[in-house]
Amino acid sequence: MARSLQCRLIIAAVALTAIAPVTSEPALQVVQISTTPNAFTAPPRGWNSFGIQANPETTPNFSFNQTGVTSQCDVLADTTALKDAGYVYCSLDSGWSVGGNGDEYGRIIYDSSIFDIPSLAEHLHGEGLLLGIYVVPGAFIADEEKTILGTDVTIGSVCSGDNGLARCNFDYSQSAVQQWHNSVVNQFASWGVDLIKLDYVTPGSPSNGANLPPDSSGEVIAYHRAIAQSGREMRLDISWKLDRSQEYFDIWESNADSMRTDQDINNGGQPTFVSWETVQRAIDNYRQYITTVMQYNKDLTIYPDMDNLFVGNPASISGVTDDERQTIMTHWIGAGANLIIGSDLTNLDDFGLNLLTNANAMAAADFTAQHPMQPRNPGTGNNSSEQLQAWIAGPDTSGTAIVVIVNYGPDQGQGGFGTSLSGTHTVNVSWDDLGINGTFNVRDIWADEDLGTESSGFSVRLDEGQSVLYELAP
Repeated sequence: MARSLQCRLIIAAVALTAIAPVTSEPALQVVQISTTPNAFTAPPRGWNSFGIQANPETTPNFSFNQTGVTSQCDVLADTTALKDAGYVYCSLDSGWSVGGNGDEYGRIIYDSSIFDIPSLAEHLHGEGLLLGIYVVPGAFIADEEKTILGTDVTIGSVCSGDNGLARCNFDYSQSAVQQWHNSVVNQFASWGVDLIKLDYVTPGSPSNGANLPPDSSGEVIAYHRAIAQSGREMRLDISWKLDRSQEYFDIWESNADSMRTDQDINNGGQPTFVSWETVQRAIDNYRQYITTVMQYNKDLTIYPDMDNLFVGNPASISGVTDDERQTIMTHWIGAGANLIIGSDLTNLDDFGLNLLTNANAMAAADFTAQHPMQPRNPGTGNNSSEQLQAWIAGPDTSGTAIVVIVNYGPDQGQGGFGTSLSGTHTVNVSWDDLGINGTFNVRDIWADEDLGTESSGFSVRLDEGQSVLYELAP
């Protein structure tokens, strides 16, 4: 059967009709994601400013202020395909707030020289969009003499030291600490904030020049409790590359709605957004994440955040080829990850817009939001890091599954793949490898092409950076 990626389906002689675990390979244990702590049933879709802020050469006419952000986010509202696909969050990264002090109660305040957050929220809400903002742990050292709203407690009596971000470290055993967080989030709610990105959470976040305490997990708990009492629906997204041990993962998934699985993937200060070798690293970090946390619990309550999506702009801006852009989108979809665009929305090309809004791909993303993919090595069904890899999401109760097959290309130093094969290769994947059996109708999601009925497996010819995204329906 001819197609662009030269996929050849191998049709077996006997068709089985039931899905059942197999014994020749490791048994497949289906992972699912249910309602998050703040009552969300899907990861967010939208745009975040960090990539453009950190890579100004990619978008030379952009200024990080109300006008610049509005010009980007209005594209979400004005592009029917993006809005219909659910890209509604407009999220500000670091720099929107005053960096050295809070208000008279030590609450976080916006930098009024560049933003009017309530008016920005009003504009976005009027366009059917939602507002996200960025925070880091702690109160300002400069505010230690100020009294927490509604108390007679000074910030300095419950917050001390220097975390390297102009902020002190809270003593989370003190009840006034929760009252400070409540006052901050209540003010966010009054402005119209819909998402909080909490960065520099430990254990996990690299110091990156800061002086982070070894454990700031109490900050995640405090923000979650503050959201719960605020009366406003808000997401809590925590970052970056967080500790995956059960002790801390239990905290993350009991309080946050999504968590970063890797460090930043953008090329800071470079003329293109991202490089393929860094994406390889991010994909392998997701592999490590899902194979670790599914050992604790197969029914998760938190979404993975693989960092921003840099697939919307052409290769000269994104830094990756069209094949690699499609493979990036395929993996973010397969993981049930946040679909937060980091690209320049004012310079989307047709290919990038299709990647972000393709109706079949968005339906697959809805599926993986409930059943995130896990790796199943071709030939063994194991979950190790491999250059020629297969992934499966599901099957769900109807027997439907999503399958990804990929050739990552030679390991470029960050992915940790077990082989370094150059060029085009055939990837043979059997139902035993995937941990399923039965007869399936196979559909190529990106090509919108029915590939026929299969009861054994398939063989896919892929060049470096290429992948396929299939739906298997029994």
